Amino acid sequence: MGTLFTDPGALRTEFSLQAVAATADGIGGFAEDWSEIATVFALIEPVAAESRFGADQTLESVTHRITLRHREGVRSGMRFCRHERTFDIITVHDPDESARYLVCRVRETGA
Repeated sequence: MGTLFTDPGALRTEFSLQAVAATADGIGGFAEDWSEIATVFALIEPVAAESRFGADQTLESVTHRITLRHREGVRSGMRFCRHERTFDIITVHDPDESARYLVCRVRETGA
């Protein structure tokens, strides 16, 4: 696979990288508690938008690709936030195994 070329100046959209921690809710269950791990600058690109109908409801799905500088600890299950938008990380990979960039496939929630 060839080397991924990304203009570093294109990584200009600011995101909050967040991770979830399960906290006890006091009645035997757990609640999600999201906390910011880092502020990152990245390139966001829309990939697909689809609308499916099933079980008497319409299911909307919007996916994006977010490219950021390589950093340890980014994994699926985390999320990016920007203003009122939230992007759940589905996959994370280093496109050319050079440890320069990470490409995250994300799904926008609430879209």
